[in-house]
Amino acid sequence: MAGTEDAYTAEPFVPRRGGLPALREAAADCRGCPLHRAATQTVFGAGKASARVMLVGEQPGDQEDRQGKPFVGPAGKLLDRALTDAGIDPADAYVTNAVKHFKFTRAEPRKRRIHKAPTLRETTACGPWLAAELDRVAPELIVVLGATAGKALLGSSFRVTQVRGTVLEEEIHGRPERLVPTVHPSAVLRADDREGAYWGLVSDLEIAARALG
Repeated sequence: MAGTEDAYTAEPFVPRRGGLPALREAAADCRGCPLHRAATQTVFGAGKASARVMLVGEQPGDQEDRQGKPFVGPAGKLLDRALTDAGIDPADAYVTNAVKHFKFTRAEPRKRRIHKAPTLRETTACGPWLAAELDRVAPELIVVLGATAGKALLGSSFRVTQVRGTVLEEEIHGRPERLVPTVHPSAVLRADDREGAYWGLVSDLEIAARALG
């Protein structure tokens, strides 16, 4: 696989056959871009192949990188609460990220790792994994969590503030999809008015719940 990292695509690592377990196993060895070097492990999506809704975030955070599971940190706990308040059972959702490795910076050695937003080149490199997850799960609805996920799925002109809480119909990786964009739960945690931001997220998720019927 020499040179695959320089090509900046996960394509050679994505198996054509097999279900989610086969994808998860293959993703553990992905070297499609340099982000795998500093990360502890690949953090693949989690949930049932029969999930009706897929939630797509930006990338794993510190806790996710350590545990190897998506949305297990503070943002994930807030998301579970918001889903429940909106009438969506978190156990019925498939959760994943546009980028499968934690990208971070450190102010000093041994200091805590600070999240760093992935570049468009990195999200594009990881796109084949997201396409494969969409193919295997075939969700009825995609909830887009934040700007990075939106740009990964809908292109660089995506602006979450312009379309949040609406049902979009777009072709994604060759499939017609329905999507509801909203903010990333980590943005709620950073908001000055956290309560207002939280209920804004719940309101968007209620639109997703209605779209699911």
